[in-house]
Amino acid sequence: MAEGRRRPGRRALLITGLGVLIGVGLAERDDIERSYWLLPGVSKPRKEGELDHKGASWTSASPANWRMADRPADYRVDRIVVHVTQGGFKSSVDAFRNPFHKASAHYIVDKDGHVEQMVRELDVAFHADNRSMNERSVGIEHVGFVDRPQDFTDAMYRSSARLSADICRRYGFPADRTHIIGHSEVPGADHTDPGPHWDWDRYLKLVRGYLGT
Repeated sequence: MAEGRRRPGRRALLITGLGVLIGVGLAERDDIERSYWLLPGVSKPRKEGELDHKGASWTSASPANWRMADRPADYRVDRIVVHVTQGGFKSSVDAFRNPFHKASAHYIVDKDGHVEQMVRELDVAFHADNRSMNERSVGIEHVGFVDRPQDFTDAMYRSSARLSADICRRYGFPADRTHIIGHSEVPGADHTDPGPHWDWDRYLKLVRGYLGT
């Protein structure tokens, strides 16, 4: 080695190495934050009864009827699935609370416009008879029967449309018939809801109106 030139000391190498690591860490901080929730055993902070939609009330579905997740960090949310309960409000809530029912939805909308949330949007509700669709969607039940058009009230349409607009806005997908679908349109599903009396044109017009588009 030429005279006057010295090897860098261990301290200098350590400082330089730390500087590189910090620089890389800062550059990749956003990626780390996005992937943090994917680590095993890590879940987003949550509180029992916390609501995702302002104005809803909370009743917890049985844990047997949904699966804990950290959406949209682990699964992209880009669909809404519209359902009809084929029953009354109380019987529908009771069904989702029953661990033997093996199904639930994130929300139930009653005829008077009341919205009950039963599964957090973070989590995967068992509502679409299709695992992939469950993982990417929010399920909204509507109280009534598919063969009774009178069950689909103005209050129900408006309240559900506000909810759907809120979901579209938060997850950044458009209010159209690609992203807002009926249960009967889910691949592999054998259900017929929301049925022929559900007014899609009216519903989407309301959703877009609440979105301001």
